[in-house]
Amino acid sequence: MTDLFHGKTFWLIGASEGLGRALALKLADAGARVVASARSAERLADLARTAGISAQALDVMDPDSVRQAAAQIGPVDGVIYCAGAYEPVTAQNWDADAVERMAEVNFNGALRVLGQVVPDMAARDAGHIVLVGSLAGFRGLPGAIGYGASKAALMHLGETLRADLRGTGVQVQLANPGFINTRLTQKNNFDMPQLMTPDSAADHVMRAMQSGRFSTSFPRPFAWIFTLGQYLPIRWFQAMMPQR
Repeated sequence: MTDLFHGKTFWLIGASEGLGRALALKLADAGARVVASARSAERLADLARTAGISAQALDVMDPDSVRQAAAQIGPVDGVIYCAGAYEPVTAQNWDADAVERMAEVNFNGALRVLGQVVPDMAARDAGHIVLVGSLAGFRGLPGAIGYGASKAALMHLGETLRADLRGTGVQVQLANPGFINTRLTQKNNFDMPQLMTPDSAADHVMRAMQSGRFSTSFPRPFAWIFTLGQYLPIRWFQAMMPQR
């Protein structure tokens, strides 16, 4: 890991808890300089007590907040977009505010952050972009109104970035986790196969970054249901999923 992370500056958005927090700690342990961002300044301050981590609070739903944070941070070697919002929402019980918030945090927030970072990386012909998608982004799932679509959009964005930046010095990667035991998944009232701890999920992301692969979905074999399920007729795939 030393060559990829040591001495590099990574801006990690969504670092206050869960996967983002665990990943920030692992990056710092690998020798990276980590700028950790999230809305909660208090949680970031606690994280920033770790050597190699500094805090920069921001709200990804606020364009001015993102611009100001990016200006204060300056050029970075890598950006990891891990911010996420989740509420279980069905079509029958549509919660417009929750759905719009998921779209704002999971996708539009990434557009705002990347808009401040990608042009500079392209100009320097150097950089590392990691977007944290989700297995839920591969196909439509019950109870995932807002969440699944916003993650699918983020994953599509990653593919488009790769199409534009391939052959340059800017690397683009997707990490698509399954269920992670956080306050978000604790809202679920159904069985979550191969539920991971944030620490375990962060290990997966670190290995994915080191591998150089464009897209990594985990944990296996649960991830195979979604990656291979893309090629099944939609009625077959959805028949495997329990109704919410």
